[in-house]
Amino acid sequence: MTDEILINVTPQETRVAVIEEGVVQELHIERASSIGLVGNIYLGKVSRVLPGMQSAFVDIGLERAAFLHVDDIWGQKQNGDAKPIEKILFEGQNVLVQVIKDMIGTKGARISTQISIAGRLVVFMPQEAYIGVSLRIESESDREILREKVQKLIPPDEKGGYIIRTLAEGAADENFLSDIAYLKKIWADIQEKSGTAAAPSLLYQDLNLSFRVLRDFVNDDIGRIRVDSRETFQKLQSFASSYIRNVSDRIEHYSGERPLFDLYGVEEEIQRALARRVELKSGGYLIIDQTEALTTVDVNTGGFVGHRNFDDTIFKTNLEAAIVIARQLRLRNLGGIIIVDFIDMDNAEHRDAVLNEFRKALSRDHTRMTLSEMTALGLVEMTRKRTRESLAHVLCETCPTCQGRGEIKTAQTVGYEILRDLLREARQFEAREYRILASQKVVDLFLDEESQSLAQLADFIGKPISLQVENVYSQEQYDVVLM
Repeated sequence: MTDEILINVTPQETRVAVIEEGVVQELHIERASSIGLVGNIYLGKVSRVLPGMQSAFVDIGLERAAFLHVDDIWGQKQNGDAKPIEKILFEGQNVLVQVIKDMIGTKGARISTQISIAGRLVVFMPQEAYIGVSLRIESESDREILREKVQKLIPPDEKGGYIIRTLAEGAADENFLSDIAYLKKIWADIQEKSGTAAAPSLLYQDLNLSFRVLRDFVNDDIGRIRVDSRETFQKLQSFASSYIRNVSDRIEHYSGERPLFDLYGVEEEIQRALARRVELKSGGYLIIDQTEALTTVDVNTGGFVGHRNFDDTIFKTNLEAAIVIARQLRLRNLGGIIIVDFIDMDNAEHRDAVLNEFRKALSRDHTRMTLSEMTALGLVEMTRKRTRESLAHVLCETCPTCQGRGEIKTAQTVGYEILRDLLREARQFEAREYRILASQKVVDLFLDEESQSLAQLADFIGKPISLQVENVYSQEQYDVVLM
């Protein structure tokens, strides 16, 4: 079964689904109102230098200043010694910077002064002077062949370095030359603009999502790219014919009546990717909790009972979970610190087998990550590079009812709060009557099981208390009105 990429385009947003072996593995969403910034190059102005944190804030024209750490300043090490940031930058200084991490939550974008411009086969680094090869190309002989090939194509007196990307394996010389010429032209344009622009200003904007798909996602395993917008299809065809000729014949315009994402079941997959609970085919399940500090994944056996013994049940559940977790990390774009709590396994061989299966499943993910050994309690600590918001943060917002807690107060708890508020109000203010405005469930509570409590309070304060249902109120919302 060949892999596919689906591109759904509307005026408001572009959505991309990567289908591998018939299953949705990745989802990317870019909205016209909030296009990502990673890869953009700005002429910024230093607004504040923080020696204590060895960092600086740089105004690049966004609502929040961007964050620059000393480690992300090119050339800050000289003769092996790192210069402190206060010796490199000063307030009001103009600096050429590139966004390496989008604004996430309340944090501003993270930037670097080390510029890199990505092409399909190579990444151009105008400040460097070496040729590197992607670590995902594991064969040392293949790495050396690619390095020598690019070295021969670059004139000896030419400035700049390159990193050869995974997609470069097997590429012809003319494809390399085309990619290099394209990147050098972009850099020349950036240099020209930086000489005349006033800071802060945008000098280069990375390709939009549809074009990045062709540049970054398409490999030999991708059989076709289906696009449901004729205009976008034509633009992608034109782009591919100029820069990625071997991809042109794989781009198709989908014109069917049924929505493209419905046809492949992607809409249902998106809904499942927003759920806290993920069912396993064996009957077990995962609980995924995403917080600001880290993400936890808890594996549970659920209704799964093994055919042999309990250890066998645990082992099989953990093996299945390892594959599903790796897919969920890609699908939900979960990043930062991730703690996976596999079910405890007494057998050391079982622990090794599950961890190896987890590593194998994670190897399909192109995002950089680290993975620790499994503890005796079944905990695995890992990190996954986070450059953009997770799927949940793109599509969802904090619940106004529970304020992000994931739970709400019971009707009884709210009812008792109202009784305390009524007593407080009665002691402070004189009124003919007190009226409770609350949700249906809270009002029902006062009409039924807590009717005696309400009657006792009315008798105690010596004033009538009436009830009024407000259908627009959440269970935690209420008002006490003095009549």
